[in-house]
Amino acid sequence: MHTMDVSSPVAFFHSPLLVPVLTLLVSIFSFLLFFTKKPRPFGSNGGKRLPPSPWGLPILGHLPLLGPLPHRKLRSLAQAHGPVMLLRLGGVPTVVASSAAAAQEVMKTRDLAFASRAPVRMAELLFYGRDMAFAPYGEHWRQARRVCVLHFLSARRVASFRHVRELQAAALLDRVRRVACASRPDGSAVVNLTHELISYTNAVISLATFGDNSGYGIGDGLSEVFADFEELLGMVTVGEFVPWLAWVDTLMGIDAKAARTSRVMDELLERVIADHRQRRLGGGRLVGDAEEDHRDFVDVMLDVSEAGEDAGGVEFDTIAIKAIVMDMFAAGTDTTYTTLVWAMAELINHPDEMRKLQEEIRATVIDSGVNHINEDHLDKLHYLRAVIKETFRMHAPLPLLLPRETLKDTELLGYRIPARMRVVINAWAIGRDAETWEHVEEFMPERFMDGPVEYGVRYDDFRTVPFGGGRRGCPGIGFASLAIELALASLLYHFDWELPAEARASKLDMSELYGLSVRLKATLYLVAKPWSP
Repeated sequence: MHTMDVSSPVAFFHSPLLVPVLTLLVSIFSFLLFFTKKPRPFGSNGGKRLPPSPWGLPILGHLPLLGPLPHRKLRSLAQAHGPVMLLRLGGVPTVVASSAAAAQEVMKTRDLAFASRAPVRMAELLFYGRDMAFAPYGEHWRQARRVCVLHFLSARRVASFRHVRELQAAALLDRVRRVACASRPDGSAVVNLTHELISYTNAVISLATFGDNSGYGIGDGLSEVFADFEELLGMVTVGEFVPWLAWVDTLMGIDAKAARTSRVMDELLERVIADHRQRRLGGGRLVGDAEEDHRDFVDVMLDVSEAGEDAGGVEFDTIAIKAIVMDMFAAGTDTTYTTLVWAMAELINHPDEMRKLQEEIRATVIDSGVNHINEDHLDKLHYLRAVIKETFRMHAPLPLLLPRETLKDTELLGYRIPARMRVVINAWAIGRDAETWEHVEEFMPERFMDGPVEYGVRYDDFRTVPFGGGRRGCPGIGFASLAIELALASLLYHFDWELPAEARASKLDMSELYGLSVRLKATLYLVAKPWSP
């Protein structure tokens, strides 16, 4: 679960109506370019200068430059203008950091100065303004994060959800096995692995958050609501950057869809919380006890609320509980399954690496004397972790980390950064920086085999930052990594995988689709052949 760098601030071109509108506006104002000097934004105080800025259009600024894959376009701009740039996204000045050195300064050296969050209108519509991930720096954010880390994302609590992960990994294998054994005489069949991995991640986070109650299920209806929620969170409204064009959001139906999705999610969460409270009144309250602590997150939040735990004057009422629970969903679903899909796609395109990983997994399991993967095996699977780390490097699930906002005037790589400036870190560009990595476009898990693999920022190594870092870094790395490792190892132990016959003449198309996370554009259809020792 990636808690919660889950949204890009520049995923702008999401509707077929939006591009014509912006094209018309560009046509109207383009003639002004001939009479407009390159701006020196926000002036100069005679001291350090602001970061360099490419040419932009009047009114719209640099928005039209970004295109459907903004993380790639921003890397191209950084190669021309430097690792720290100043862009005008409509009326919103935004600093973009695209190097490990810049990320280290933001997340470590000057962490406090960059510790707040820029306002995101879609998050305000969906999260009640009381969540943790999008909250500005302050007492509410500190206490919400403390509660999540201490009561839900600590190593002990993450370990307590082992039964959830192993149960859902087994269910995933059963679904794949039914397809593989029912469709073809040779025991192989084409599996919609994208769909199966979405089901797996939704089930893990649903059970960990709501508990084992079929009344909250993850059936088609609820899955559709989750999909709408993630889609909305991955887009940014036009009015957020060009306020006088806010009517476009209404015309495109975005505001209505956000209101509808928010209402359905709110009704679900109200029912969940009411059911938990009713069960507790009836003597069904769960009591945590070390490894036997199987409380779900709603129980944990209700315990904190009812205990009146010191929270610096911050009240964890029903609205706060709903907002933080939604954080867990947004962080724990889309980015986790996206990483699993990318890992399987890369392994399909690199069969030697897949065989090497399968040999490691199968030898480890057979030597242990059992016939299935469990979490006891994961610490021994070094190459598995190298594969996942390389997947994070090449396919940061959230390529543009959640936008920060500066709390005060500060600096970044020698440039002046004013207070209340929006700051975006291009994690995707950092992972593919040719000045940092050799053979940067090649999938090479071996590059991480020299020492222990850590998915988060390690010491002064900011060459990959898929989970962010510093005060606003993801506290859910442990939860996410176990869910990813267990699913990937289980699929590769029990099955051999290849492309369908009609697609084997070429490699899998690795085109991207921008959204809440950057995912594989095509649905991942693979042939699964059951394997046994």
